[in-house]
Amino acid sequence: MLTGFARAFRTPDLRKKLLFTLGIIVVYRMGTHIPIPGVNYKAVQQCVTEASGNQGLFGLVNMFSGGALLQITVFALGIMPYITASIILQLLTVVIPRLEALKKEGQAGTAKITQYTRYLTVALAILQGTGLVATARSGALFSGCTVAGNIVPDRAIFSTITMVVCMTAGTAVVMWLGELITDRGIGNGMSILMFISIAATFPSALWAIKKQGTLAGGWIEFGTVILVGLVMVGLVVFVEQAQRRIPVQYAKRMIGRRSYGGTSTYIPLKVNQAGVIPVIFASSLLYIPALVAQFSGGNSGWKTWVQQNLTKGDHPIYITMYFLLIVFFAFFYVAISFNPEEVADNMKKYGGFIPGIRAGRPTAEYLSYVLNRITWPGSLYLGLIALVPTMALVGFGASQNFPFGGTSILIIVGVGLETVKQIESQLQQRNYEGFLR
Repeated sequence: MLTGFARAFRTPDLRKKLLFTLGIIVVYRMGTHIPIPGVNYKAVQQCVTEASGNQGLFGLVNMFSGGALLQITVFALGIMPYITASIILQLLTVVIPRLEALKKEGQAGTAKITQYTRYLTVALAILQGTGLVATARSGALFSGCTVAGNIVPDRAIFSTITMVVCMTAGTAVVMWLGELITDRGIGNGMSILMFISIAATFPSALWAIKKQGTLAGGWIEFGTVILVGLVMVGLVVFVEQAQRRIPVQYAKRMIGRRSYGGTSTYIPLKVNQAGVIPVIFASSLLYIPALVAQFSGGNSGWKTWVQQNLTKGDHPIYITMYFLLIVFFAFFYVAISFNPEEVADNMKKYGGFIPGIRAGRPTAEYLSYVLNRITWPGSLYLGLIALVPTMALVGFGASQNFPFGGTSILIIVGVGLETVKQIESQLQQRNYEGFLR
C-alpha cells in the first residue's frame, strides 16, 4: 500500500489530486476550530475539559464532527445533516414512485436526487443548529459543568438567529468541500471528510486512556488498546471483503452475423451488505428516548426507567436492545437496498441465468434465500463489533467514546479500502503497458 502511495505521488496528475485533497482536509480541520459568534469560548473550553470522557448523548455526533460539536464551532454540525439526508432520500426512493423513477433515469435522475439531498441537508442543518443552540443555552449540552449556563451569554433572538445561520452555512461549506474532493480529488468527498473527522479524535482518546491507566504508567493499557484495535481492523477487513459469488451464465445471441453473449460472470453479494448504516440507525434510535427524557420535566416513572436503563452503555437492557436493533436494521436495509425480483428480471431480459436455476421467479427466490442466509452472519458481526466499546467499558473502565469503537472502525476501514482501490485503479490506467512492450 505504501508503495502504491509512493507511485501515486510520482505521477503528476495523481499528485495534484492528492495534494488538492490534503488541502481541502486542512481547510476542513481549520473550520472545526473557529467558534461561532455569541459563544463564550472560555466557558466552552472549561466544560469540554470537565466533561472529557463523559460526553453522554452527544458523543456519537461529536465523533462524526471531529470534536467540533462540543466546541460549538462553525463546522459544529459537520456532515451529519448530509448523511441523514442521504439516508432519508435512499429510504424514500423505495416508497415514493417519483424518486424511484428518477433513480432509473441514469445520470440526470441521480443529479436531481442529489439536488433534493442538498435542499434536505440545509433544512436539517437549520433544525439541528436550532436544537444545538437551545441545548447550549439551557446548559444541557454539558451536564454537570459548573459554567454550562454561561456558554451563550446573549439570549437575544438576533444572536440566536446569527448562531443558527453560521452553523447552517458551515454545513453548506462542508457539503461543498466534500463535492470538490469528489470532482477534483481522490475518493468520495463525504466519506473522506467523515474519515478525517473520526480519525481526528483518535490521538486524544488514546492519550486519555494512557493517562487514566495504572499499569506501568498507563502504557500497558495503551498497548493493549492498540493491539485490540489492530485485531479489530484485521477482522473488519476480512469480513468487509468477504462475499458470496453467485455464478451467472449468459446465453449466446445472434444479431446479424455476429454472436453476442456466451460469457460467464457472477453476482457479488457481500456478507455485510448493509455497511455501517444499521449501527448508525440503532444508535440514533436509542438516543431518542434518553434525549426526550433529558428535556422533559418532572420525575415520572418512564423518565426514571429510561435514565436507569437506556443512558448507560454497559447496562444489560441497553446492550440487548442495541444488539437486537442492529440485527433488525441490517435485515431492513438489505431488504430495501437489494431487490431480487429486479435483478432476476434484468438477468432474464439480457439472457442470463444461474446454472441449475430457472429464469424469472425461481431466480428471485434463490437470490432472496441466499441473501437471507448471508445477512445473518453479517448482522451478528455488526452487533458484536458495535459492542466492543461496551466490553472496553467493563474491562478497562474506558470512556463511552472508546477510540476503536465499532462505528468508527467500520467507517475508517471501509473508506480506507475504497480510497486505496481508487488509487490503485487510477495507477493501473496510467501505467498500463499493453500486451506488447
